[in-house]
Amino acid sequence: MLQRAPLKSTRQLAGAQSAGAGVQPAITRPRDVTAASAAPTAPGAQAVPTPHPPLTPINTNGNGAAPSTSLSVGGPVAEVNMGYWELLNTQESGEVFSQRARSASDAAVLRRKGHLKEQDRLIDFMRRMHETHTCEEVMLKMERWIAEHRQDPKRSRLRRLIPGIGAFFTPLKLVEAFREYDAFFALSRRKYIPPNFAELRHVVNISQVHASADTLKLITFDADGTLYADGAHMEQDNQMIAHIINLMRSNVQVAIVTAAGYPGEPDKFEKRVMGLLEAFRKLKLPAEVTSRFHIMGGECNYLLRVRPVDKRLEFVPDEEWKTATMQSWREEDITALLDEGEAMLQEGAKRLNLAVNIIRKNRAVGIVPTQPTIYEVLEDIALTIQTQLVSPRVPFCAFNGGNDVFVDVGNKLLGLEALMKYLKVTPPEVLHVGDRFTDSGNDVATRDICSVLWVANPEETGFFIKMLLKDIRKSRWQPYIE
Repeated sequence: MLQRAPLKSTRQLAGAQSAGAGVQPAITRPRDVTAASAAPTAPGAQAVPTPHPPLTPINTNGNGAAPSTSLSVGGPVAEVNMGYWELLNTQESGEVFSQRARSASDAAVLRRKGHLKEQDRLIDFMRRMHETHTCEEVMLKMERWIAEHRQDPKRSRLRRLIPGIGAFFTPLKLVEAFREYDAFFALSRRKYIPPNFAELRHVVNISQVHASADTLKLITFDADGTLYADGAHMEQDNQMIAHIINLMRSNVQVAIVTAAGYPGEPDKFEKRVMGLLEAFRKLKLPAEVTSRFHIMGGECNYLLRVRPVDKRLEFVPDEEWKTATMQSWREEDITALLDEGEAMLQEGAKRLNLAVNIIRKNRAVGIVPTQPTIYEVLEDIALTIQTQLVSPRVPFCAFNGGNDVFVDVGNKLLGLEALMKYLKVTPPEVLHVGDRFTDSGNDVATRDICSVLWVANPEETGFFIKMLLKDIRKSRWQPYIE
């Protein structure tokens, strides 16, 4: 019987859709930027004082932080899949990574529902199919339809059933993945309860891991909520350090693609991944290995690499990696976009009686609430801007970060497109891992250019990357080096 102690997270509970769950406030902190306070008041209502003085410049470090959410679970573990059991429970060994302080056992990782807003056309369709099909019938039909869709995306049955469905860059063996998952979690043996959103997401992820392992040349990660908790940094005890290094040693390029942007300040990017860079130095990794690590900042605006000697970060000159389209953006058009975005953010905050700090950067503008709020308020602001903001010359993304709403110049699709061209890889050879694939998330754009893994928290990321490394070792007959 597996048991784990429950942990609480205001941020994740704020976004949860569990039946009967009460809405919880999200606690936030401003980012490392200059901010101004905007505290709107409802008509006829008395203004509520906030702890931030209006129009006062402030400097802070970090984003709103929240620990991962988990629920107390238990149940029989299938004895028929010991390889799966080992994968769930294997910890990284080695002097550099042995001090990892775990808040829960890995065996409970895939039982966590996380803080995600559960919106996805494909998974929602699969859930509805369970009203008339068994679990395995659903997976068999979807596997066949995906194969058909890959052959003729414009006229496929899947296109008719799910309008707006995107591309699949690899085949997905959903039946095989379901059986693997079912052997551990016994979904098919339930009498009345079909698989929920998170469980179907896990099955799709498993099939994608197995499909990508053979040909993987580039894997990219979102940062906050994927590699580490929101507002945190990659410290030396982060379990992902060992995984990233082993991916690089397996001849896989690794990049972090994040909304965080610090033009001309590589040291601020270094603070985000200090534990990883310190591991590079401690292990004395050769330049051949560390050259496989990059950071794409500001969605698509800044690219950094590792210097070969001191293992510190440096900017890659724009002319070496930016596409012609990205280099054609004019500063006056960028300023006009951010001005209009800022006005719409302020209007949205005022409309919803939300006191906020207004954040303005070179390539982004956003709001951070100065008082507790709920996920749906930020969601409404983000979707309103997506719908109403028009920028014919400069592409943008407006997204709900869970603790804030930002309008960024460009998006992760453009960042990945430029990175793939720079590293000379093709879409079937790329995998993006993130936690924001809903309509209001900034990871969703990557679906148009590569395969994806949708995770709920850093622990899930660690689980699926362990599975990926295991598959890579199988396909390439490489030993796992600690």
